[in-house]
This record gives sequence, structure tokens and C-alpha cells, in this order.
Amino acid sequence: MNLLTAIRRAASQLRAAGVFVAHNADNALDEARTLALHAVDLPANWPGNLSGAALSIVEQDRIDALIERRIRERIPAAYLIGRAEFAGLSFACDTRALVPRSPIAELIETGFDGWCDASRVERALDLCCGGGSIGIAMAVHQPRWLVDLADISPQALALAQTNIERHGVGDRVRAIASDMFNGLKGNHYQLIVSNPPYVTEAEFAALAPEYSFEPALGLVSGYDGLDATARIVAEACDYLRPGGLLIVEIGEAWRAFKRRFPDLPVAWIPFSVGHMGVFAITREALIAHRGTGHE
Repeated sequence: MNLLTAIRRAASQLRAAGVFVAHNADNALDEARTLALHAVDLPANWPGNLSGAALSIVEQDRIDALIERRIRERIPAAYLIGRAEFAGLSFACDTRALVPRSPIAELIETGFDGWCDASRVERALDLCCGGGSIGIAMAVHQPRWLVDLADISPQALALAQTNIERHGVGDRVRAIASDMFNGLKGNHYQLIVSNPPYVTEAEFAALAPEYSFEPALGLVSGYDGLDATARIVAEACDYLRPGGLLIVEIGEAWRAFKRRFPDLPVAWIPFSVGHMGVFAITREALIAHRGTGHE
């Protein structure tokens, strides 16, 4: 059996078993490809001319074993192989933090074009950083930036530190223990980016088994999914420099956000695949909104 045939067969097995794919891929074929390439020690950007290469019995057995675990245990592929691709980079990935999958990767790769002038950013913050993929990717793509990673979870911060070392950005990136902004007093940034928890309690109870391997702390945020976001909106202006920008991902909670903050003048960021529930708002707009006495 060649590699391409093995990947197609594995994808068919995943589909037949009803495996839920939504972490670092959105279809069974890509999930199978990730697992198969790992099993035969090929990188994610493998040369296409290897697709017809014959597999040894040992290689085929490795692929079969990974697919069997994926089906039987429902562990997300990124946790099975210990890494995830994000913004063109490879990150160490395990159950201490969510699997990297934010659409903010597209903003990072395009240099936040149209949203902020990257050449004027000196310091940036990745708030609720988890394993650090957003902040570290910002630092790699923007070699002049100093980036702080902040999270309440010591386990997630330990993983983030591993990723800082993995990408060799320890001279410009630091991991800080902080419950939202509480551990960041005295720090100010031109750009704050956050992918906070935004799943409702009811949604969490109904999630597919794959999500049970991720820390609930990184997913659940109150009855409407917006407890963490409300804190960010209320406090971010105190940590932004004049002209600074806040970017927050809230996914499907965007409808609840519009109900909870009907007068907050956010701009919804469009992506190549459409609306992804990511908003941007300036420091000045946050200050003006706070001055009105709204939440």
C-alpha cells in the first residue's frame, strides 16, 4: 500500500466510525493525513511526490495503530501526536492547553494588515494564552515585537514556556501568571489579542467526546459564554497605550455579545472563510464606552 492510499483508507475509517473532527482540521481526510504523516515521520509540508511511495509493514502498522486510538479513545489528533500547526508554525501540544485553532492565525500571517500598523507596535499581549501559539506566532512573524503571554493556568504557562524555547524567542517573549489583567499591573501595549473561553455551560455539556480532553478552564465562561470577555472589555483600556487596539475571538458567542453589549462600537473582522466571531476595538472607544456607565 502506498502513502496516499493509506491516508484515504484511514479517512474512510474515521468517517465510518463517526469521529468528530474540529480541532486542528475540519474534515476526516486532513485528520487522517496528519496522523499518517506523523506515523511515518514526515513533516506536515511533505513533498507531494512521496504520495505514491510504498509503505513498509511497520509503517502501515503505525498508521493503523494511530487511527485505531483516534477511533477508540476519541483523543484529538494533535494530542495523539503531541504537536499542532498554527500560523505556519509547529507547536508542542498536550492536554494542559487547548489545541491551537484560532482564525487569528490569518491575521498574524498577514501582519494584521488593515487593522494595525505592525511597524508601530513595540509591545503586544496574548491574553488567555494557553500554550502560547498566538503570542509566539506574533513574535516569530514580527521580529521587532516584544510579546507577553498571560494565563491563569500554571500548566498552560509551562507548555507556553516549552513553545517559547521551541521557537527560540525567549529574548522577546515572556510567560506571566495572571488572572486576566491582575498580574499585568504597570504594563501597557499597542496591541492586545485574546482568545478567551467563550463556550456556555449548556454548550459545554453537549460537546463531542473529543473536547473532554481539553481543560474546561479554557472553554467555559458562564451562562452566555461571555464572563471572560466582559472582564476584558471592562479592563483592557487600562493596559493599552494611546491608539492601541484590542482584538478578541468569541466564536459563536458573537450573537450573545451583541445582546450583552449593544452599544459597544466593535468592528467584526472578516476572514477568507467568512465571519469567525472576532472583533476589534480601539482603546479610545473602550474608554468612551466605560464613560457612559455601560457594562
